[in-house]
Amino acid sequence: MLHTKVSQFEDIIDQALTTALEDKTPQLVSFVEQIDYQNPYVFFHNGVKVDQHRVFWKSAEEDFLMVGVGSANKMFTSGADRFQNLQTAWNELREKAIVSDGYKQKGTGVVALGGFSFNSGNLKEAPWEKFPDSQMTIPCFLLTNYHHVSYLTINAVIYPEDHKQQILNQLLEQEELLFHGQDFTPHIPERIRAEEQDPEGWKSSVKQATEDIKAGLLDKVVLARELKVNFKEDVHIAAVLQELAAKQANSYLFAIESEGAYFIGATPERLAKVEDKTLVSTCLAGTIPRGRNEDEDLRLGKQLLHDRKNRQEHEFVVQMIRDAVDACCYDVEIPSSPVLYPLRNLQHLYTPVRATLQTGYTLLDVIERLHPTPALGGMPQHTAIDYIKANERMDRGWYAGPVGWMDRQNNGEFAVAIRSALIQGKKASLFAGCGVVEDSDPQSEYEETAVKLQPMLSVLGG
Repeated sequence: MLHTKVSQFEDIIDQALTTALEDKTPQLVSFVEQIDYQNPYVFFHNGVKVDQHRVFWKSAEEDFLMVGVGSANKMFTSGADRFQNLQTAWNELREKAIVSDGYKQKGTGVVALGGFSFNSGNLKEAPWEKFPDSQMTIPCFLLTNYHHVSYLTINAVIYPEDHKQQILNQLLEQEELLFHGQDFTPHIPERIRAEEQDPEGWKSSVKQATEDIKAGLLDKVVLARELKVNFKEDVHIAAVLQELAAKQANSYLFAIESEGAYFIGATPERLAKVEDKTLVSTCLAGTIPRGRNEDEDLRLGKQLLHDRKNRQEHEFVVQMIRDAVDACCYDVEIPSSPVLYPLRNLQHLYTPVRATLQTGYTLLDVIERLHPTPALGGMPQHTAIDYIKANERMDRGWYAGPVGWMDRQNNGEFAVAIRSALIQGKKASLFAGCGVVEDSDPQSEYEETAVKLQPMLSVLGG
């Protein structure tokens, strides 16, 4: 823990105080050490005693997980240039940071975690009042578990008027709470009510969309709906994350706090990942339930692979991602046909994308080009977004937006925030959507969204 290397941490605080006094500006410091392996859910649980602001990320494809507690720095941007403005702020912050890190593992040191809303510039409607257009947080304490090894990063902003011993004492006290906090007894909330928001009206909007597509107004649009849930007591976020990890092993898990509200989910859909300049993206569109037995599962999978509506929907996504990746990468590899991607409740059509990022481009450049994919917005992209704004019966907020992380070494990964819920105390709003094309059936699409709500419902009251 920190107290084993206090002298090293004192040295970088001294350096930061000198720089802060000379420049008359705050100075970010970052200190990394390897520690005994930690249970991330206990760490997340204990974090509430340090700071209500907590973030969580778990990879779908490897043993890689991060838990952030507190906020050394937050970056907010809005408007049409929010991705580029955030990149500018991030570049300035990480380049000036004083870092002590002998490990150089991804996801350690100066790391920003958070996300973006689906649309920028909207007046925030319920239940999204507490979530800005974008929010990326550099945690004060960051636990990184990678290949069964734990690392602890401590990030702090040093001001010219700060006193070294006061900073050390505060961090040591907070560290003690994190690693020797209260007992962790997972408790899944008891659900007392689940209320669908105008299901018949939503089906009517799907029917209208099919007519508009046939009339040539657009090719495809994704329409989402909301399910409101109430519980007997406040939701235990750490317990929900632990349950999601057990039930949704092939999904990316995330939780992002903003002003006491938590946006949480288990999404199967990666938007883009960059590691050592290698870019990996995912085309995931086209959905069918899992079977009750192996024979039924195989039959449904075969049906999905040969279904015209789902293949068309998937091809929209493949082509759009190809165009976006081509703009900033080379050596682009995309298979000619999809395969099945099985989850606990659903199976999807899946096509992987692999490429090399061109010099001068960043992960956020790719995210800006990809968001929203046809799997979350529609085609043509801007026409579909305008259609959603005019016709969808809710404010999406961060639902279907990019959520993820990026580190000082230019590694990072963002997923699409689907199969998700916004939790505030004893209340939650769950979201699910479906792709509408000209031959979509409103009742079938409604049933598909009901299946997509199940991953979150299963950990929110059973």
